[in-house]
Amino acid sequence: MKRILIENAVIVNEGRKVPGSVVIEGEKIAEILVNGQTVAMPCDETIDASGCYLLPGAIDEHVHFRDPGLTHKADITTESHAAAAGGVTSIMDMPNTNPQTTTLEALDEKLALLAEKSSVNFSCYFGATNNNYPLFSQLNKSRVCGVKLFMGSSTGNMLVDRMASLRNIFGGTDLLIAAHCEDQGIIKENTDKYKKEYGDDVPLALHPIIRSEEACYRSSALAVQLARETNARLHIMHISTAKELSLFSKAPLAEKRITAEACVSHLIFTEEDYQTLGARIKCNPAIKTAEDRKALQEAVNSGLIDAIATDHAPHLLSEKEGGALKAMSGMPTIQFSLVSMLELVDKGAFSIEKVVEKMSHAPAQMYEIQNRGFIRKGYQADLVLVRPDSEWTVTTDCILSKCKWSPLEGHTFNWKVEKTFANGHLLYDNETIDENYRGQELFFKR
Repeated sequence: MKRILIENAVIVNEGRKVPGSVVIEGEKIAEILVNGQTVAMPCDETIDASGCYLLPGAIDEHVHFRDPGLTHKADITTESHAAAAGGVTSIMDMPNTNPQTTTLEALDEKLALLAEKSSVNFSCYFGATNNNYPLFSQLNKSRVCGVKLFMGSSTGNMLVDRMASLRNIFGGTDLLIAAHCEDQGIIKENTDKYKKEYGDDVPLALHPIIRSEEACYRSSALAVQLARETNARLHIMHISTAKELSLFSKAPLAEKRITAEACVSHLIFTEEDYQTLGARIKCNPAIKTAEDRKALQEAVNSGLIDAIATDHAPHLLSEKEGGALKAMSGMPTIQFSLVSMLELVDKGAFSIEKVVEKMSHAPAQMYEIQNRGFIRKGYQADLVLVRPDSEWTVTTDCILSKCKWSPLEGHTFNWKVEKTFANGHLLYDNETIDENYRGQELFFKR
């Protein structure tokens, strides 16, 4: 097996930042060398990583690759290329495609499609509906990352809104239930109110008022209540408000049955950005206030927020036209997610160790992924080399997502992803993707 030595890096792993080197042998991490240790055997290739940080590859447990059925805006090939360029080595895809991943047949077809097309490692969710909970017992727990539950409507309209169905879902599986929480009754009431005032062309600035703090809190509180009543394993996705943080605990991750995710978009943008970026940052739940953003950043550090993901959700720019009711919700973020969080390191919001914890370690722990998410001997060599003090600007030309736009166009970053390894294979190397490589399916220790 080929041996690759990555030397002279700063290794960031498990709360520590140490100078050292890593040896990849085949697909796995064979040696971790610190404190002057030398390689046990000769290596076939040496990469000088002087000036770089070596991190475990990011695991994005919340992406919409739009495949099958919505491939005019994104597909597994293009979006997995964007992931690799962003230092993301594993993804978990959402079920609101066409067909929706809500039957056993659709699940098998989605996994086969991911195996055929994804450059990075992959899994996907099984989508809950009002009626399909009897299928949960037939799911292969070692292959399905979790059950996705829409307690608020979004792209694809997979809303589950019957209390009896919710109770059956929460009581019907010990798989992780990943929930989108927004109260549909509150949203409808707010929508009707503003339609009376503005007609169908409600201004975009009212999006976070329509999909309000109370809509998020009420739904998240209900999900937490149901999870406690049934002892379900609940993960609430894309927390967007300070108020929701009161629902979570700072207990160690291993002790939690209820966890929370923050998305990159809610950690970097505020409602003031609608003035310049418009519908490019329209997403569900909505980008909210600067106070909410600050509270979310603080919750990442305190442990109330357990993981950072993207909710990468491409649309064509033509689909992003219109106001609060017409423009589609979602934005492509995966290619620039890691560098966006490293920018917040430079701004003093997080430590680099904390970014690695929330983007690599925590997803691996929460989903019980086998042998990934850490720089450990014997683990799969999913690694990313990032270089600080390396200015570059996001332009349309460098965007790999099929939709070919980003809310970060024109933004200059100080960190750069130089190399991304998936299973020991150099998948991304200074703006070049190995388009022939295919990632591996994720498996779960259950």
